[in-house]
Amino acid sequence: MSDDAYRDASMLELFQMEAKTQTDTLNAGLLALERNPSDARHLESCMRAAHSLKGAARIVNLTPAVPVAHVMEDCLVLAQEGRLHLTPAHIDTLLAGSDLLLRLGQLPAPGQSQPVEPATIDAYVARLGALPGMSGAQVPAADAGDASDVDDVPVQASHDGNLASASGSSVPQAFDAAGSARASRDSGLTIDADASVAAEPTTAASYAPGGDAPGADAPGADAPGADRVLRVTATTLNTLLGLSSETMVESRWLAPFSKSLLGIKRQHDQALTSLENIRTIMHDHCVDPQLLSLLDDLRGRIATTQTSLAERVNDLERFDWRLTHLGQRLYDTALACRMRPLGDGVTALPRMVRDLGRELGKVVRLDISGARTRVDRDILERLDAPLTHLLRNAVDHGIELPHVRQAQGKAAEGVITIAARHSAGTLVIDVTDDGGGIDIESLRGEVVTRGLALANTASQLSEEELLEFLFLPGFSTRARVTQISGRGVGLDAVQNAVRALHGNIVITQMTGRGTRFTLSLPLSLSVVRALIVEVAGEPYALPLAYVAHTLVLPLSAIEQLEGHQHFTFEGQQLGLVLARQLLGAGQVAGPEEDHVRIVVLGDDQQAFGVAVDRFLGERSLVVQPLDPRLGKVQDVACGALMEDGSPILVLDVEDVIRSIEKLVSAGRLAGLGRAQWEALASRRKRVLVVDDSLTVRELQRKLLTKRGYDVSVAVDGMDGWNMLRADTFDMVISDIDMPRMDGIELVTLLKRDARLALLPVMIVSYKDRPEDRQRGLDAGADYYLAKSNFHDETLLDIVEDLIGKPDQ
Repeated sequence: MSDDAYRDASMLELFQMEAKTQTDTLNAGLLALERNPSDARHLESCMRAAHSLKGAARIVNLTPAVPVAHVMEDCLVLAQEGRLHLTPAHIDTLLAGSDLLLRLGQLPAPGQSQPVEPATIDAYVARLGALPGMSGAQVPAADAGDASDVDDVPVQASHDGNLASASGSSVPQAFDAAGSARASRDSGLTIDADASVAAEPTTAASYAPGGDAPGADAPGADAPGADRVLRVTATTLNTLLGLSSETMVESRWLAPFSKSLLGIKRQHDQALTSLENIRTIMHDHCVDPQLLSLLDDLRGRIATTQTSLAERVNDLERFDWRLTHLGQRLYDTALACRMRPLGDGVTALPRMVRDLGRELGKVVRLDISGARTRVDRDILERLDAPLTHLLRNAVDHGIELPHVRQAQGKAAEGVITIAARHSAGTLVIDVTDDGGGIDIESLRGEVVTRGLALANTASQLSEEELLEFLFLPGFSTRARVTQISGRGVGLDAVQNAVRALHGNIVITQMTGRGTRFTLSLPLSLSVVRALIVEVAGEPYALPLAYVAHTLVLPLSAIEQLEGHQHFTFEGQQLGLVLARQLLGAGQVAGPEEDHVRIVVLGDDQQAFGVAVDRFLGERSLVVQPLDPRLGKVQDVACGALMEDGSPILVLDVEDVIRSIEKLVSAGRLAGLGRAQWEALASRRKRVLVVDDSLTVRELQRKLLTKRGYDVSVAVDGMDGWNMLRADTFDMVISDIDMPRMDGIELVTLLKRDARLALLPVMIVSYKDRPEDRQRGLDAGADYYLAKSNFHDETLLDIVEDLIGKPDQ
């Protein structure tokens, strides 16, 4: 083969992708055949994979790979025909051939020799051909092709990147399920000049970017009409996800606009009613008929406008629903583009476990369940190192030698399992082995020997506490260094890798029965599920992966111990710090009442309580990286957009915990006890405004805020009721006509609640009939104000009469 052809990077890249897919199939099938050598299904899949690689090597003119794939195919065909019984020696040699084919597909750097010397290929072909039962195989020479197969017509790569036939004509080519080349008008392989996007033929053996191809285990992958695969850069996917999230946010701006139009429509109704009243009065006083006629004309025009406005409002509501639904679908689809099955990232692990076991004289099998569980591509790529480390540990430390297992009544073959699932919005991966477990007493002794704890202290440690020592840097239970263990690179590397993915890891074990490592990870690094809290009037997001608990405690539960604030949580004393001081978010203020809202952050080893102003609920936020010119912002991981388009900062919890430790060590924590709270500036009175009209809500909010009150708003009665149950207010101002729950229902529920019964309520409504006023007062409202009589000072005077001035 010529150097030019061998260095055709675009064609060799395609072969590398084909080799990755087919050798994964070979490895999985050969491992299954090692347990059941006569399994017809796996024999067929392995033979087809070897045949596909032979055809692909010829298409790209990678001649050295042809005899390797050919002799492997012959071996598997003989096994299919029953003329050869696959032994461990056959499996070992076939697996070595799979590795050799991957090496042959590597592109040598300029000035370097070929990745595999011809003598190595000759030696491999001779080695496999000399195995028992291979006498019926036609062992090919390393430099000879097999022209007997009609579908293996030699095809060379032309200089423009297309595939050319032996006759020199450039024709589109595609690999069928057996890996052969065929001409086709409708499907082909197209490569851009920069190789950034490639459309692959829809076959089980089709090329795919990075091995992310239609899987060989996917039924019907080679059927007409199957999905084509496109190569797209990660940057493009991230941009698409960002744009789709912005679209989803922007689409939700229509909802408040639509509600404001409903308010205008109600005002229009009031104007028409007023006009009706004016006409009635004028008619009763025998006003000029011509003037009455003009009023009738005006009334008709207003009525027509009212009908048109109602139609437009309905159209806008329908458009709002369609646009919101479309924006959500676009976002979900863009997010799905970043997700891959977990199985795509663990294909090499069963082979690694098997080979390591044989090296150590053990018989080990890796089972994978939940391989189709979807996970973010970035997380999948970064899971390889921690999973590999855990599996090597399981084979070396966990699984016993065959004779030891049999003496214990176990099967000679050890089993390691990787089980993946989605749980509560997170990815949970269990790595379990059925080995001997962890010798807790030996671990206890190692802790004492290393000086990590005194003997008396170590003797009192629980099993869970002892297992945590395994995550310390450099901790190893092996006394001597081997190629696998004892070099000081222990489970701390796994824990660091998992934490870098914003996850955590937990060990459980059953002595004599095995060990389990449970990894809890986010489903995606581009989307974070977070708890939204309010601090000094600003929202902040705390990733749920780091939130252990939320609670509301009375101030009497806050204690002073050695100059620091503490509270009791699940039998432990946890330190308490104020979020306002931690984030530098303005002056430290006292609690709204005799309680404090606390978020418990951290894990069993290190946890703190952070006092926040309010809980605003949970949200799924699309991560928006901060401008790199800002550098690392203290205590902040990234930004995001709320559903209404407002920005929010996502806190870096590990950074927050380090900031807390600095405050504690410096003795600069602000006091949070009752005496300190009472010594601080008095709080502002809080008012909840409940109205479905955006205009009215904003008008009242601005008036009350300007006067000095702390104002929150709710968009309807149901929203207001939820806020009243979750938070504390000094007064409620409510409209009557609202969707989901009107003002009368809200006041009735409020007055029936023992905690809220004494809360002052004012109704502000367009309805000014005596019966409407009486309904509101009968429900329990303290004041009824008609919007027709609404004046700025009137509203403020009534609020002061009911609850006093803002700072009283």
